[in-house]
Amino acid sequence: VYHNSYVVNQVLECIFLESMYWSVGGTLVEEGRTTFDEFIKKLATMTGVNIPTKYPSLFDYHFDVAENAWLPWSQIVPEYVHDPELKYNQILVPTIDTTRTTWLLKLMVTIKRPVVLVGETGTSKTATIQNFLRGLDPDSHLMLHINFSSRTTSMDVQRNLEANVEKRTKDLYGPPPGKRLVVFMDDMNMPQVDTYGTQQPIALLKLLLEKGGMYDRGKELYYKYLRDLSYVAAMGKAGGGRNEVDPRFLSLFSVFNMTFPAQESLLKIYNSILHGHTIPFSEEIQGCVTKVTTSTLELYKNIVNDLPPTPSKFHYIFNLRDLSRVYQGICTSTPERFPKLENFIRLWRNECLRVFHDRLIDQKDKTIVQVLIQKLVEENFPKIEEFVSRDPCLFGDYRTALQESEPRLYEDVQDFDAAKALFQEILEEYNEDHTAMNLVLFEDALDHLTRIHRIIRMDHGHSLLVGVGGSGKQSLTKLASFSAGCDVFEIALSRGYDETAFREDLKVLYNKLGIENKKTVFLFTDSHVAEEGFLELINNMLTSGMVPALFADDEKEGIIGSMRDEASKNGFGPAKESIWQYFVSKCRDNLHIVLAMSPVGDQLRVRCRNFPGMVNNTVIDWFMPWPEQALFAVATSFLGENQMIPEEHVDQVVGHIVFAHQSVGKYSELFAQKLRRNNYVTPKNYLDFINSYNSLLEKKDQEILKMCERLDGGLQKLSEATEQLNELNKKLAVQKVAVTEKTEACRTLLNDITIKTQTATEKKELASAKATEIEEQNKKKDAEESLAEAMPALEAARLALQDLDKSDVTEIRSFAKPPKAVQTICECILVMKGYREISWKTAKAMMSEGNFLKSLMEMDVDGIGSNQVRKLSAGFLKVLGVGLPEMKGISTAGHGMMKFVEAVMGYCEVAREIKPKREKARLLLKADYDRELDKINKELAALSEELNALGLKYEQAIAEQRQLQEEAEIMERRLRAADKLISGLGSENVRWNIELQELKERRVRLLGDCLISSAFLSYEGAFSWEFRNSMVYEDWVKNVAQRKIPLSDPFRLESLLTDEVEISKWGSEGLPPDELSIQNGILTTRASRFPLCIDPQEQALSWIRKKEEKNNLKESSFNSPDFLKQLELAIKYGFPFLFKDVDEYIDPVIDNVLEKDVKGGQGREFVVLGDKEVDYDSNFKLYLTSKLSNPRYSPAVFGKAMIINYTVTLKGLEDQLLSVIVKFERKELEEQRERLIQETSENKKLLKDLEDSLLRELATSKGNMLDNTELIETLDETKSKATEVTEKLAMAAKTSADIDKLRDGYRPAARRGAILFFVLSEMAVINNMYQFSLASFLGVFDFSLRKSLPDSILHKRLKNIIDTLTHNIYNYACTGLFEKHKLLFSFQMTIKLEQDQGHTAQEELDFFYKGNIALEKSRQAPFFRKKPHDWIPDQGWQDIVELARILPDVYQSLPDDVQRQEEAWKNWYDHDTPEIIPIPGKYKEGVSDFHKLCLLRCFRIDRVIRAITNYVITKVGELYVQPPIISFESIYEQSSPVSPIVFILSPGSDPASDLMKLAERSGFGGNRLKFLAMGQGQEKVALQLLETAIARGQWLMLQNCHLLVKWLKELEKALERIQKPHPDFRLWLTTESIPEFPIGILQRSLKVVTEPPNGLKLNLRNTYHKITATMLGECPHPAYRSLVFVLSFFHAVVQERRKYGKIGWNISYDFNESDHTTYLIKAHELGDEKIPWGSLKYLIGEVMYGGRAIDNFDRVLTTYMEEYFGDFIFDTFQPFHFFHNEDVDYRCITEWLGHYVELIEGLPLTNTPEVFGLHPNAEIGYYTQAARNIWENLVDLQPQTGDSGGGISRDDFINNVAKDIQNKIPALFELDKIHREFGGTVSPTSVVLLQELERWNKLIERMAKSLVELQRALAGEVGMSNELDDLAKALFNGQIPTIWRKLAPDTLKSLGNWMEHFKKRFDQYTFWVVEGEPAVMWLSGLHIPESYLTALVQATCRKNGWPLDRSTLYTQVTQWQSAEEVAERA
Repeated sequence: VYHNSYVVNQVLECIFLESMYWSVGGTLVEEGRTTFDEFIKKLATMTGVNIPTKYPSLFDYHFDVAENAWLPWSQIVPEYVHDPELKYNQILVPTIDTTRTTWLLKLMVTIKRPVVLVGETGTSKTATIQNFLRGLDPDSHLMLHINFSSRTTSMDVQRNLEANVEKRTKDLYGPPPGKRLVVFMDDMNMPQVDTYGTQQPIALLKLLLEKGGMYDRGKELYYKYLRDLSYVAAMGKAGGGRNEVDPRFLSLFSVFNMTFPAQESLLKIYNSILHGHTIPFSEEIQGCVTKVTTSTLELYKNIVNDLPPTPSKFHYIFNLRDLSRVYQGICTSTPERFPKLENFIRLWRNECLRVFHDRLIDQKDKTIVQVLIQKLVEENFPKIEEFVSRDPCLFGDYRTALQESEPRLYEDVQDFDAAKALFQEILEEYNEDHTAMNLVLFEDALDHLTRIHRIIRMDHGHSLLVGVGGSGKQSLTKLASFSAGCDVFEIALSRGYDETAFREDLKVLYNKLGIENKKTVFLFTDSHVAEEGFLELINNMLTSGMVPALFADDEKEGIIGSMRDEASKNGFGPAKESIWQYFVSKCRDNLHIVLAMSPVGDQLRVRCRNFPGMVNNTVIDWFMPWPEQALFAVATSFLGENQMIPEEHVDQVVGHIVFAHQSVGKYSELFAQKLRRNNYVTPKNYLDFINSYNSLLEKKDQEILKMCERLDGGLQKLSEATEQLNELNKKLAVQKVAVTEKTEACRTLLNDITIKTQTATEKKELASAKATEIEEQNKKKDAEESLAEAMPALEAARLALQDLDKSDVTEIRSFAKPPKAVQTICECILVMKGYREISWKTAKAMMSEGNFLKSLMEMDVDGIGSNQVRKLSAGFLKVLGVGLPEMKGISTAGHGMMKFVEAVMGYCEVAREIKPKREKARLLLKADYDRELDKINKELAALSEELNALGLKYEQAIAEQRQLQEEAEIMERRLRAADKLISGLGSENVRWNIELQELKERRVRLLGDCLISSAFLSYEGAFSWEFRNSMVYEDWVKNVAQRKIPLSDPFRLESLLTDEVEISKWGSEGLPPDELSIQNGILTTRASRFPLCIDPQEQALSWIRKKEEKNNLKESSFNSPDFLKQLELAIKYGFPFLFKDVDEYIDPVIDNVLEKDVKGGQGREFVVLGDKEVDYDSNFKLYLTSKLSNPRYSPAVFGKAMIINYTVTLKGLEDQLLSVIVKFERKELEEQRERLIQETSENKKLLKDLEDSLLRELATSKGNMLDNTELIETLDETKSKATEVTEKLAMAAKTSADIDKLRDGYRPAARRGAILFFVLSEMAVINNMYQFSLASFLGVFDFSLRKSLPDSILHKRLKNIIDTLTHNIYNYACTGLFEKHKLLFSFQMTIKLEQDQGHTAQEELDFFYKGNIALEKSRQAPFFRKKPHDWIPDQGWQDIVELARILPDVYQSLPDDVQRQEEAWKNWYDHDTPEIIPIPGKYKEGVSDFHKLCLLRCFRIDRVIRAITNYVITKVGELYVQPPIISFESIYEQSSPVSPIVFILSPGSDPASDLMKLAERSGFGGNRLKFLAMGQGQEKVALQLLETAIARGQWLMLQNCHLLVKWLKELEKALERIQKPHPDFRLWLTTESIPEFPIGILQRSLKVVTEPPNGLKLNLRNTYHKITATMLGECPHPAYRSLVFVLSFFHAVVQERRKYGKIGWNISYDFNESDHTTYLIKAHELGDEKIPWGSLKYLIGEVMYGGRAIDNFDRVLTTYMEEYFGDFIFDTFQPFHFFHNEDVDYRCITEWLGHYVELIEGLPLTNTPEVFGLHPNAEIGYYTQAARNIWENLVDLQPQTGDSGGGISRDDFINNVAKDIQNKIPALFELDKIHREFGGTVSPTSVVLLQELERWNKLIERMAKSLVELQRALAGEVGMSNELDDLAKALFNGQIPTIWRKLAPDTLKSLGNWMEHFKKRFDQYTFWVVEGEPAVMWLSGLHIPESYLTALVQATCRKNGWPLDRSTLYTQVTQWQSAEEVAERA
């Protein structure tokens, strides 16, 4: 182009410069770019290139080759044109940055160079790249967007790549020919770094980019080459969850740093968008666009500064995406709805609040944002400020949500009332089609609803809702989705739901989105996260809208096929890829993800860190705990309709409900602090509380009303009876006189009547006879006449018929079409017979009837009506036209029938004429007769009347007499009855009256009673008894009383929620009788949610089993494969169902059942279980029990289930054990008591039933009660029964009191048992393997009762029981405890027993365990005083001062005494065993043993262990410091087929050999004992062996179970399933102590720890316990036994030396028992007379024991050989002693076994180090450490009242510590400089120095860097990473962080001490560097001291010319006291 060579050079130079700037300079950050620019310009001026200077740096220019000029980028930027049709998320406003980056990308992609953009979040890396990719030619390029998160694996990346390429040849893959696949990897540095420091996806990509391929992950692992791929990537700066990427990988990319867009760029972007959008709006709105944008940017800047992300506010990550979201919201506005400026600015305020303010987690932060916005509005728009800032700010387009035809416009909803009205309507609509939701739309809820709705209505709007479970996230989302017109899609978890299942569900979702085109909200909650991997998919959906490699190729083909037409309509090309792209973008447009998460714990923070899309691509709405307004609104809404709450009390009741709910929250915090147990209160519990209150109130009110009505009825009847009684007496006297008079009058009347009656009767008879006669005659005559007339005609007809024959009729019938005449005749007959249808067909049918002729003959001719006759004569016969003769010719039958018809017609004619005449004649005759009859009748009537009158008179008289008589009798009877009633029910009358009065009052008091009871039922389950008590009886009762709500006084939960009868029933079913258990019983049976019992002692389990046994209880556990099937049956048939052994994971499959989410209505109710609908029976009950003692359940579980804490209490256990003892000791007494309880409960029930029946009878008696004899009898009977029962009850109460008195005699033993159990169970705190179940404890308890000596005197017997029990428990525990914890257990047991006696106060104990722990060592008087003597340790003096403070009665003058009597105290302090000798001064007497311990703590920590041992011996006896010897025989005796034996291994122990010996002895040798060493792949084998062993009665030993922790769960299930094992079967397990060992196995097993015992004596005892007399007799040599003893002694010494650490052995060896005895026998077999000492020493000292020693100095073993082995041990003149002084004598004897055992028993329990030939001080270190360890453990066992100190937040505390350490970190050593100073020759020690400093530099660099990072993370400048989390945790707990520990020398120091050590190390290094090598080297200050020692040897050898391999170091003790004294140098 250019001809001038100078110009060419210039151009090339410029091109080179630009290349230089964008290659070397492209990676630089902004500050670096300035430096770089200056430097290059300086160089470039030399070449004389013309460099433009208008803009500060050359980075702002682009060299245009065509123009041959430098053009500023700002000129090249294209103009932005607003396109209103474009979707918001497709808008990209070109700026300098995007133009420049696009140019770079284009350049790199063209030359096929991988490129990565690096920059902070929000520098629009992703947007720029996506925009660039959109601009590529679709015909020649394909895109693949891969999103990385911390969970992305290399497999994910590979799967994704493979899904987007196709096979070309055998091993060559690529995109379709002619295309390039551009792979865009976003967030490339997110994947987590594994243990080996690699990020797996990055490692895979490195291989791919370097070598152009990767290995197939199938079985073949062949290599595939991938061609035609381009790579573009983006990543944030490292830190905050993002990791440093392998620099070698980055070197494969061109790296460009994306700088944060400049303010003007941002202004340009958003201004352009808004300008474009506001074109149709009013001018004033258009005019303020720039103001709005500058305000937004200002606000954004301030928020980023003021609200940085910190660990608790991890989601305060604001970036440019948030700015875009504000503008996206503004761009949804329309000119119609926003006509004025104030509306528009109010919208702007709303959008800012939604984006920036909704995610804030506390009021303080919210205020900051509100104030910032307020200020901006005031500054820029002062006139409309008031309108704009009005709250609430609610914007949405849901006003027309229900009118589909109306357009939906985004607008201001104005206020809560409007929003509520709209949503209320939407809610009602929703409830019609969906499962109804009962939502209270209080203000807070409306706020969130509007927010969620806004997000769902946005394009690509996704939301993260954060709030505790039950705060309404899901319900509001469902309603918001409905109003936004979206479906809701949720996954349903089923058993074993995993990623594959999740992917299947997602396919369904994507089909809905893409193919069915449904807008869908995918609601995903934290309970749906069955595997963290799910979030990886969600992260991809949020960022790219699609799940990578979701559909298989064939499925993909199907989708592409179905979308082809639609895609081409929308302008997408025909290629598969573009159709797929269309499908993906359509899905993305239709998908809205709503994540509902809980902020509890660290989980959410970690997830947001690992999956950045969860924060970056969602709008976050943080649900605060419901504000008071919400609590009040909800309570008022639910209680407002309740008629039972009087108007005046409503507000107070609501007030108390809110108070109770809030108080539980406070108590939960306290509960977590004090007992480290969790309890969560969520709005769900609150709603439950209100509903419980409503239903409880109603239920109880109904009950009381019923009882009132019954009593009222009874009392009314009684008062009626009393009134009647008085009246009756008066009436009765009058009555008797009246009766006598009346009787007389009756008799007279009777005579008169009798005579008159006789006359009348005669006359009557006569008249009757006459009348009858006349009647008869009349009837007869009438009949005769009629007959005579009608007969001839009828006869003629009949005759005509007789002529006919059946065959004639058949003949007619056979005609198909008969002659007309015949047909007519037949039709006539039809008419006569009354047929409806007249036709030939009917006629034929009639004639075919069998009895046709007969029916004609018998025809009732009188019955033929005139109508029929008319029809026949007028109709048929007229048309017949044939006479009889002609008819005969036609048909015989026709003729006969015709004759019949005519005869009948004739008869009818006659009858018609005669009938009226006959009637007339009859009437005339009748008149004559009637006259005659009338006369007779009249006479009769007169007589009759007279008679009647007399009769009436008589009857009246009789009745009166009878009535009087009856009345008198009734009165007498009633008198008797009333008397009975009133005297009988007199007592009831009084009692019922009182009761009624009480009930009426109780009904009023229900208001308060139910309030507290329902709160108890809703909230109290998880709390311990103390907490429940203080909550219910202190806080709530007081509050109710203060609010003047009526309440029972005293209030008891039990009285309202249960009754005596039920409690005693529970007792008989096995629920312990203590108050806690009864409360738990109430919670289990009455709570509205199903119970989940925390039940470590399995009490709930056994009670529920017994209680529900008769109801067909089904049991299962989540481990059981078919639990769903069983659960389904139980739900269907209404059986109770029990899940036992639930751990912290509750299978989400049962959520619907737990939540009682019953669907359906009348007739059919069902619940969804997994993927099935199961009919729901209302009798169904669900119980869950867990063995874990302190499970951590999530808040969601607390909302779903009623978590009930069944952990046994001391009192409860004591009562249970008392029953056990009494049952054993006084069986009859306990039986009598149980019988009494049973009877009492039955009698109480009977009494209640009797009273009920009494009242029922009274209430239901109709009429006069006094006449109801049955009632009176029942009452009588009932009364006598009731009296009898009452007497029985009174007697039972008395007997019960007597029994209780007798039982209480045994209480001390029960108390002791309970205390021991608690000591046992607390040991689990020390080590998870120490699990003891209540069942196994009861086993030991029972065994102790049987084994203790009987005695007839109670207190002696008790002593025997207590001693035996304590000792057995001690032995039982020690079998399963490590050696180091046995003394701890004894001491803890002793202390607990002492505390129970009230001997030791908690404060004293705390002092003994912790000493003076004041941080500022009490500077204030009176307790501050200077240390008087130097020999007292500093901490010791602090402790002395503290001791004087807490025990003034004993030690008040202690500090003075120590000061004054220095000598006495110094001597005591210096004594070898100060614990044994008396304390100086006045403290010799009167100081208790425990106080002595406290004193010893202050002076000699190293003697505390010995003193503790003595203390235990003094208090409970020497037995308790001598643990039992573990004997395999006794273990076998204690074992059973169902409880495995677990050996907890420790170094040097191998129980296998002992077990084999035991098996041999017990007859289980050979084939009956199976061994299996566990390891990978052995799981199945183990289970098969187990099955065989169970069936055949073998012993099975599974070794090293700790290697397969996961599988142990399977084993636990297998053990649970054992039903009837073979009685010989035993399972032996060996395992190391691991925290994850299943509790179930541990609790049911016998635990045995195998390790050498502590102390010489116990060690020897143990060895001799295993040696039998036969073993000693195996070898006849006389010296054999003595040698065995010497060897045993040597063995013990060797093992005991271990505890002295490096003083004992330099390396801790496992000398185990197999090293013992074998070789002695060998020696004898060789047949030497003389003892071969040489061989023995060599074998034992060098081979057996010495073979283990690696360190040369540990060859001290040979010294022991010389000391212990030789003929001198048999020297009679000079007896041999291992060691002896005035106290002890360790000697060797030559007698038989018994003597050895006696000798061993006579040895002291502890020995001084001198026995081993060590200095007495050797044990100081060991004992001091032991004391510290035991204290540490004892502190753990203390009741935790850990209140957080000093009121400083955790973050601040950590920050202070970090700053503090940071200030102490020195500068790095300049190694090069130091190296140079050494010159050419470097001495060996200088090499060591350089190595040391190199290590030191690494450490301080790491420390400094991590502390800076941590402070930035705490301040919120970067996010927290896992590493920083660990660092923070370590600093908070005062431990050394792991990342530092890796780079520092090994240490056990705490952080504080380590920092002192750190400083001293620095001082030594500095001295060495500055002054030269120190004369005295502090070895512990070096990283690797060994290297320095080696260097010294080297240096000395060089100096003296000695051979190196023959030189060594030796140690010599000097006189020097301190380093300063040393003058000479080595």
